[in-house]
Amino acid sequence: MALLEVNNLNVRFPTEDGVVHAVRDVSFSVDRGEVLGIVGESGSGKSVTNLAIMGLLARSTRIDGSIMYDGSELVGLPRSQQTKFRGNEIGMIFQDPMTSLNPVYTVGWQIAEAYRAHNKVSKQQGIARAVELLDLVGIPQAVKRVHSYPHEFSGGMRQRVMIAMSMANNPQVLIADEPTTALDVTVQAQILETLMEIKERTNIAIVLITHDLGVVAGMADRVMVMYAGAAVEIAPVDEIYYRPKMPYTIGLLGAIPSEASDGKKLRQIRGTTPSLINMKPGCPFSPRCPLVQDRCLTQTPTLEAVDNPAHLAACHRRAEIESIDVRALFAPEVVA
Repeated sequence: MALLEVNNLNVRFPTEDGVVHAVRDVSFSVDRGEVLGIVGESGSGKSVTNLAIMGLLARSTRIDGSIMYDGSELVGLPRSQQTKFRGNEIGMIFQDPMTSLNPVYTVGWQIAEAYRAHNKVSKQQGIARAVELLDLVGIPQAVKRVHSYPHEFSGGMRQRVMIAMSMANNPQVLIADEPTTALDVTVQAQILETLMEIKERTNIAIVLITHDLGVVAGMADRVMVMYAGAAVEIAPVDEIYYRPKMPYTIGLLGAIPSEASDGKKLRQIRGTTPSLINMKPGCPFSPRCPLVQDRCLTQTPTLEAVDNPAHLAACHRRAEIESIDVRALFAPEVVA
């Protein structure tokens, strides 16, 4: 049995304009020691999916489906019981450490509070645990830096503090929501390396949320690509990169800069994601897809296996896609 298993998850937000169906029938699982990358554009439902797992969505949100953690159902749990799992069994690293950390408290105090919230220990024991965690994530002179404030750290160091806080109670699942946003390439690599070192030491399961397929290349075991609130492709990482079966995935891969594309034209997915209010039937990617056919406009494709049972794609033309140079069909853009 998977450590974390999500089945047919639906998340809806009521608004004045109508109901926003932000997550649509999403299913996936994560095993112990596995890294699952969740990739997609802004608004694809990546973060909402994981906020639903954490129980951090507004009370007005309608959540259907199943979220099983180690055999326990999380959907429908009272808020008081959700807190036993949140931070204790499932930890989360949020996107922006500067807004997630309180500027008026030391980083040590904040990490200690996360630890003491689930353990009956003294303040001194909490600070001692904070020192251990800062050392775990590679912050030098942890005994001294535990008394520093967030503004005294660089962006990369603040993100390490967030990782330390998420690991305070030895969770079994760690959700990393865009952990390398706004960091330069060198620091991004260091943060991802830190996460992998923690995984090797603790055998923790990691769900890595990102808009960049390049970030998950050397880290994820499997990748789930999301579009317009739904999973459109799930496969082992090598399959995603070398044998993608969904035009949207191919478009994302074509937009990744590389040494080979230096000074040349990158491929671009033109258009924008559709509104999630009163979605029309058919494939949600059809207005932007270079392979669109008549049936794509009326029939919503289901997520099904093609050749490999572990490789699922939601595309009417998934069986023939390898014989088509889809990447060349996306409009090129000149690299600035």
